[in-house]
Amino acid sequence: MAQRVTIRKRTPYNTTSNRRRVVKTPGGKLVYHHLKKLPTSPKCGDCGIALPGIPALRPRQYATISKTKKSVRRAYGGSRCGDCVKQRILRAFLVEEAKIVKKVIKSQ
Repeated sequence: MAQRVTIRKRTPYNTTSNRRRVVKTPGGKLVYHHLKKLPTSPKCGDCGIALPGIPALRPRQYATISKTKKSVRRAYGGSRCGDCVKQRILRAFLVEEAKIVKKVIKSQ
């Protein structure tokens, strides 16, 4: 017959915040280990892909890690991916070029 395992927390409900795993201790007992919620990685604000170079943590853990691990050393480092930054720079350049061409045509 299987050994009984008692819940160590007060909440008996099977919710996402109350996930548990049965683990055998060195003494041979079976106990519940309560698991934390799985983190999701931060996403790019424009295209929605996971930002490379930034760890996937629970929101409160970002307060404990250093600033260099929270962002990438680039413009829009911790909020946009490299491809989207490249597109933004290119778009800004083309808009400025269009303004210059418009001004030249108007002066002629």
